[in-house]
Amino acid sequence: MIDRSKVWTGSLNEMALDPQPHVTVGLYDTTLRDGEQSVGVVLSPEDKLEIARALDAAGIDRIEAGFPRVSADDWRAVELVSAAGLKAEVWGFSRAVQADVEALVELGVAASVIESPISDGKLAALGVARETMLERIASAVSFASGAGIKVAFFGVDSSRADLEFYRRAYETAVEAGAQEVVVVDTIGIATPEAAAFLVGQTVDWLGGDIPVHWHGHDDFGLGTAAAVAAVQAGATWVQGTINGMGERAGNADLLEVALALEALYGIPTRLDLTHARALSQLVQQRAGTPLPSWKAVSGDALFTRESGAVAAQFHDPPAIEPYSADLVGAERGLVLGKKSGIDSIRIAAERLGLDVPEERRAELLAAVKARGVEKRGLVGDDEFRALVG
Repeated sequence: MIDRSKVWTGSLNEMALDPQPHVTVGLYDTTLRDGEQSVGVVLSPEDKLEIARALDAAGIDRIEAGFPRVSADDWRAVELVSAAGLKAEVWGFSRAVQADVEALVELGVAASVIESPISDGKLAALGVARETMLERIASAVSFASGAGIKVAFFGVDSSRADLEFYRRAYETAVEAGAQEVVVVDTIGIATPEAAAFLVGQTVDWLGGDIPVHWHGHDDFGLGTAAAVAAVQAGATWVQGTINGMGERAGNADLLEVALALEALYGIPTRLDLTHARALSQLVQQRAGTPLPSWKAVSGDALFTRESGAVAAQFHDPPAIEPYSADLVGAERGLVLGKKSGIDSIRIAAERLGLDVPEERRAELLAAVKARGVEKRGLVGDDEFRALVG
């Protein structure tokens, strides 16, 4: 659990929310597989091993090492991550296809997602009848389970499936040996309310002994909200990626989900959030996917202030920030530019050890603002020294 003294969200959430579940939520990372589906991203086996070790050090519970039949590199990545001696569980990924499962058995993977499309739209696109798909699910899950693999059944496009067929597919998978199930919002269309509804139905249908995961995408910007709603409805695992990587609008961002669960809802995870920004930066570097500076949890500018009105309160972090910067491994800072104020000049001068009398601050502020407008950007330390000098 995080240090609650470093969360400054007031009492509104507590008053508004019903009592929340307090079971620790497991985090299942699929950056190495689903995250790599981001357009143009290629992670080498060595990149994946490095990221897996960082995920493990941060406290991620499960790491999906990849889909070994995609390529020789993916096969190698699964080998490397599986042999790395991580504390986290290493999972594989497979379609409901015999050859995919055989690859997992050959690699000695102890646990795997087995996916199968279950919406009528997906089935029609593939030209597969419902009954045929049920047979494939039963066959693949049974084979994997018989080989000693822990299976989580993953119904592709769950959120657009006919509910009765959805139920048959998941019950078929469990009867064939699936020990867990994943509710999947493949196209990111589920509202938080819909996510809660589908997870709640699944828990009711399968009983409390079958752990339910939520796997969501962010096409409508609701990835984190839907994941939280799924947890409130009974999901005990959330699948996602670091930085929300993934095809289209990406997956639910596990860093955002963990912070929201812990800081806003009081629902624990095992993620050490002080690793969040280092983990985010590693994935950005290896994937070549920089983030906007305002990105939640991991954006570069989250704890950097330019506004003069905010600079006047910079000495009091709870007045201007919802949680402490060190909670997520960040540092606070103040920069100069068009939006600076008198206090910005004072703080910058003190930080740089410059002697700027109070009577000069207004003049310097005008010069800083003019320089910021001229260059349409920030005024750096050397530029400020020159203006003072």
